[in-house]
Amino acid sequence: MVEFTHVTKKYDNEFEAISDLSLFIDKGEFVFLTGQSGAGKTTMLKLIYREEVPTSGTVSVCRIETQSKTPVRDLRKSTPFLRRKIGIVFQDIRLLNTYSVYDNVAFAARILGGSEQSIKKRVFKSLAVVGLAHKICNFPLQLSGGEQQRVAIARAIVNEPLILIADEPTGNLDRAISDEIFLLLQEINNWGTTVVMSTHDLSFVNRTSYREIVLSKGRVIKGKSNKVKSEKNLT
Repeated sequence: MVEFTHVTKKYDNEFEAISDLSLFIDKGEFVFLTGQSGAGKTTMLKLIYREEVPTSGTVSVCRIETQSKTPVRDLRKSTPFLRRKIGIVFQDIRLLNTYSVYDNVAFAARILGGSEQSIKKRVFKSLAVVGLAHKICNFPLQLSGGEQQRVAIARAIVNEPLILIADEPTGNLDRAISDEIFLLLQEINNWGTTVVMSTHDLSFVNRTSYREIVLSKGRVIKGKSNKVKSEKNLT
């Protein structure tokens, strides 16, 4: 599903955020990504959804490969197909404050196209999953922080992605709301969606048996793999 093969990522200032990283995340896994600030977690996630490209090595997501030598025209052509397979939830939420809850989620649904009737069904389905179908006419600033994050999750799952990336999704929320968001991510994982959750909150890690990938200075120091790759289902 997601494979890093000897991936290094250096930024323009020669800072090496990711260093010779190799790991595999299987279809349907729930994986925690942990480590201190600056360990390379966000860069790793950006490499998955191709906001960044590796300086060297190969990133493969749903069999779509990204390398430093991949021609720009090929990146531009394949990136939309790659991102259709991925839903992203950010710590800072990134809702459009001038759009209603419905239109925030529909905005993502319209990327795949289809009739407005089919989009409406998908939007209502995803909002029902997060428990906010009754808030479709509200605007983000009329919602609590937890409700805003639920809308962001609805937006991320409206196109039924194969992979859900959650970058510190509970970082700005209190304990009770954080627990609710985590339970929601678990529910989505139970559908068969691969979930990669970056977090500083180790209480989530400690209460589950999900694999924890720990980064330090751009390297994996724990949790590189839990199975032999040849046993993986790559579809």
